[in-house]
Parts: sequence; C-alpha cells; structure tokens
Amino acid sequence: MNLRIFSSIFLLIFLLSCSRSTENQIPTPTKILEIKGVDFSFLPEVRQSGQIFYNQYGIAEDMLTTFKNSGGNVIRLRIWVNPTTANSDFATVKSLSQEIKNKGMKVMISVHYSDYWADPSQQTKPLSWQNHTFSELKTDVYNYTKKIVSEINPEYIQIGNEINNGFLWPEGNLTNLSQFKQLLQSGISAVRDTNSTTKIILHFAGFDGATNFFSQISNLNYDIIGISYYPIWHGKNLTLVQQNLTTISNQFNKPIFIAETSYPFTLDWNDQTNNVVGLNSQILSEFPATLVGQMDYFNKIKSISIEVPKGIGFCYWGSEWTAYKGTSSTNGSSWENQAFWDFSNKSNPVLDVYK
Repeated sequence: MNLRIFSSIFLLIFLLSCSRSTENQIPTPTKILEIKGVDFSFLPEVRQSGQIFYNQYGIAEDMLTTFKNSGGNVIRLRIWVNPTTANSDFATVKSLSQEIKNKGMKVMISVHYSDYWADPSQQTKPLSWQNHTFSELKTDVYNYTKKIVSEINPEYIQIGNEINNGFLWPEGNLTNLSQFKQLLQSGISAVRDTNSTTKIILHFAGFDGATNFFSQISNLNYDIIGISYYPIWHGKNLTLVQQNLTTISNQFNKPIFIAETSYPFTLDWNDQTNNVVGLNSQILSEFPATLVGQMDYFNKIKSISIEVPKGIGFCYWGSEWTAYKGTSSTNGSSWENQAFWDFSNKSNPVLDVYK
C-alpha cells in the first residue's frame, strides 16, 4: 500500500476514535448554587398599593409567584425591632416568611437590631433598648434572635446588617471589639440553642477592610460570609471582585455569597424621588443601563459566584422597589430604575438569570 494512503487512513481512524471518545465523555457538571436569592422586604407595601404587576408574557401575576417561576429559591427579608410603620415588623415578616415557605422557597432574615435602617453609617439601638446596660443588651440580642428563629424558623439568618463598624452603637461599635464580639456571640448562641439547622451569616459591605474585620472575629462560630457589592460604592473591576471573594473565603475557610447587589436597566426615573444611580459614571462601562445590560451584569455576578471555589450564590437587593407610590411621589422609590419590573410593571429579562 502506498505510504501516503496508509498515513491518510491511519489519520482518519485516529480522528474518528478521538471524536467518539469526546462524544462519550461525561461533561463536567456546572456548580449548583445554594443561594439564588432576592430581597423582597418592600413586597408587603407594594401589594398594599394595589398596583398590578405582570410577568414576561404580560400576564398579571404577584411578584412572589413571578420570582418563584423564574427559578429563584431564597427570599431575603429585613426585620426591624419596633418600626414606626408595619413595614419590616415582626408580624409582617413572620407572615410573609410562611407564605414563602409554602411556595417551596427558603427564607433569609437580615436582622437589623434597630427600629430603622442599619448599615455601615448607622447602627442605632432600638428605642426600647436605649437605656439598657451592656449586660441587658446582650440579653436583648439573645431573646430577640431566639424569638425570630423559634417563630419564623428561617433557613438563613444574618446577625446584623452590614456590620463593618459593629452594631448597637455605641456599646457594640467595632472600636469596642470585645463588646461587639460578645453581642455577636449572644445572637449566635440564640440561633445554635434554638435550631441547629439555621445557617448563620455575618454580613460585610464591600471589600475594603473585610480581611481585617473577619480576622478579628475568626473565633466566632458562624457559617457563611455575606458581602455587599455595588459598583457605585465598591469599585468597578469585576476581576477584583472575584479575586476578593476567593481570597476572603479561602483565608477564613467559609462559604461566601454576594448578599446584596443591583444594577439599572435605565437611567430614567418613574417618580419624583431622586434615584441613587442616575449617571453613566456610576455604572460599569461594559454594561449599559438597558434591559440587556442589567441582565448581562447579573449574569456576570452569577458566573463569578460559580467560579469562586467557595462561592454559594447571590442575592439581588431592591428588585421589588418600584415606583409603587405613584409617579408624582416625592417620597417614593430611589431604586425603581434598578428593579426587576419596568416602568409599565412588566418583569425584566434579568429574571432569566435565575433559571
């Protein structure tokens, strides 16, 4: 046989063999994320407004149902101790949590240990705890946390919200490290004593100082690290986001997730309340403020969560905070251009990221 013909036949057999081998290989499975979440804390107020919302097919549908049908599995709710309105109070959160569970989803409670917003810039004690001694505050934290776990039974619970600088100021300020840790321990003990299956999250906003923060509390018995990431406040380099998540989770050997993030689908507005994000300089150049840009940004967040070895998921903040008070409201939503529903109340393509 001609050597050239023999070589050609041999090459053909080799290539066919490789092709069959590739076809028979079992594909590497994609990581299944534990948390595909959304914060729905405004949902009770949105419902009370009487506005009608629609799914991607233009069919009227409750937000919770639309999210469930999109593939989401965790709903995050904030809880305030004694708020001046019914929003985020214990009874409302308990009722909504049961509805979420009835739909087959999990509940994550973000405990603010305040009567109002708690974040790195403010951690105001509840009015009813204002005059309590430090010893009494520890008891307050224990009893309140125990009540949440025993009556709401969340799958996840945050001991404090964005506690970069501590909580329950001034006693629990990070500058009083020993007292801050004792208050955290009170909350952790309440969870462990009440339900061993509830996972405890400690939540930090951004990356600056995160390593030092978690180093100082490394002896506490918690389960998951939660990190807030917003381009407007925490930088616009997504490669650094992935690197930071990997480094933090590896150093402290904890699962990690993006506890809060968001992105605009437009820079326009739908009420008379100034929006937090309204300029191109506040967002990522590779993701324009469009319906597709919002979806592509969130898909990237999902990809990062998968690629970080100890990454377990993500949670979007403000998805339900539409201009539900009306277009003329000056005390409405500063977030409606980052919601999951557009200005005609139809769900955005970003929800496909949960599939």
